[in-house]
Amino acid sequence: MYSSNLAHNIYAQNNIQIESPAKLIEMLYEGVLRFNAQAKKAIKDRDIEKRVYWINRSIAIITELVAILDHEKGGDVAGYLGGLYNYEIQLLTLASVHNDEAKLDEVNNVFKGLLDAWRETTNVAY
Repeated sequence: MYSSNLAHNIYAQNNIQIESPAKLIEMLYEGVLRFNAQAKKAIKDRDIEKRVYWINRSIAIITELVAILDHEKGGDVAGYLGGLYNYEIQLLTLASVHNDEAKLDEVNNVFKGLLDAWRETTNVAY
């Protein structure tokens, strides 16, 4: 369902070894959660620069997730994920503009669910 070349380049630039495309997707989902936690802390600390930085990092990951969707092989699932990812980008944008922790929480809930489902369906032992 995913083309791993584009996503692989994200981590290859950072010299991180990718064990498999499934592990890469897991790492991307974890990255969104990690960056959102930092953004939430920045909101609490009233640090505008860090809030924008961390939310933009999350948006960049989700944008990459949209870009690597394989609509030919993924069919309806790829279409659904594309819409979901784009909605999450909208929520992150609103969270950034309005200092809205609740929007970050909403995105986190979705990505926690995606991460759990991904781990369950890939059932990859690391």
